[in-house]
Amino acid sequence: MQETHPAWNSANKRQVRVRCEPCRSLLLEMAPRKSSGRPPDRVVQVASRLAMEAGTEIHDERRRRRWPLRELGLRAGLTAAGIARLEAGHAGSLESYARIAVALGLRPELHLLNERQARTARAEDPVHAWMGDAEVAHLQARGFTVALDEPFQHYQFAGRGDVVAWSLERRTLLHVENRTGFPNLQEALGSYAAKRAYLAEGIAQRLRLRGGFASVTHVMVGLWSSEVQHVLRLRTATFRATCPDGAATFAEWWQGKPSTSGVRSTFVLLDPLNRTRSRRWVGLDDALKVEPRYRGYADALAAMGTSGDARHRDSERLGDLSSRLRTGAPTQR
Repeated sequence: MQETHPAWNSANKRQVRVRCEPCRSLLLEMAPRKSSGRPPDRVVQVASRLAMEAGTEIHDERRRRRWPLRELGLRAGLTAAGIARLEAGHAGSLESYARIAVALGLRPELHLLNERQARTARAEDPVHAWMGDAEVAHLQARGFTVALDEPFQHYQFAGRGDVVAWSLERRTLLHVENRTGFPNLQEALGSYAAKRAYLAEGIAQRLRLRGGFASVTHVMVGLWSSEVQHVLRLRTATFRATCPDGAATFAEWWQGKPSTSGVRSTFVLLDPLNRTRSRRWVGLDDALKVEPRYRGYADALAAMGTSGDARHRDSERLGDLSSRLRTGAPTQR
C-alpha cells in the first residue's frame, strides 16, 4: 500500500503529488527539485533508521495507553492500516507523524548530531559494558574461565569476542555477542556469523587445545528493551534462522552445567540489573511476548546510574571496560 501527499515545488510554484515509499520518502515533502532520483544508500539507511525509531515510539506509547490501532487512527485522522505501517518502520509524511504526536500529547523532535561525536559516544558504551560485567560476574561465580574482548585469528580473519567463557576440563566454550540495539541488523548478523564460523577454532588454537572444543555455544544477547523487542517482532524469521536453538542452551551455561557436545546458537534478552525475584533473561520465544524492562538505551543508562551498585558508579572503570569490549573489528554494539 502506498500513500500520496501534496508537496510544494518551489521552483515551479505549484503543488505536486509525491509517493511515500518505505525508507525513501521520509522527508520528500521538504526536498528540493533534485529529489526525483534514487537517493544514495546512506540516505536510505538514515531514513530507515528514523522511521524505525519513530515507529517504535508510536507503538510503545499506543500500547502504554492500551489504545487499539483504530482508536489512535481516529484521534489522529489516519487509518488503522496507516498507523500499523508507521509502527512497523515504514516511512510516512511529516504531517502524519505530527498528527500522531498531537493525538498522543507528545512533542516530536529531530536532532542533527555530529557524526564523529556520535561514533565516540557509541564507542564509550556504558550499557554494553554493564551487560558484559553482569555476564562475567555470573559466569565466574560458576567456576568458568572468562575473558572480555577476547582476540582470535583464523588465517586471514581476525576478530574479538565480547564475552568468552570456557572449561578446558569439559572442553566447552561459550561465546556471547552483546547488543544494546540493532541500528544495522545486516551488519550485526554478519559479524555474529563470522564469529560463529571462526572464533571457536581460533581460541582453541591459542589455548593449545588439541582437537578443539567438543561443545560450542554462541549466544546473541540483546538488551531487554522496547527498541530491541520491536526489531525482534519485525524480523522474527531472521532471528530464528540465525539463532535456531532454544533458550535451554544458554540456561545450561547460566546454571554452570553446559552441554559437553555439539554446536549451538541461541538468542536471549538480558536485563543487566539484578532485580529481586525477577528473571534476569528470557529466550527468543518469550522475548516476543514479555513486557520490556527499558524503553530504550537512555532508560537503561538511567537505571544503571541509580542501580545502587558501586561498581557502575565508577565512570573510569566503566569507560575502560567498555573500551576493552569495543576495541577491534568487527565487534560493534
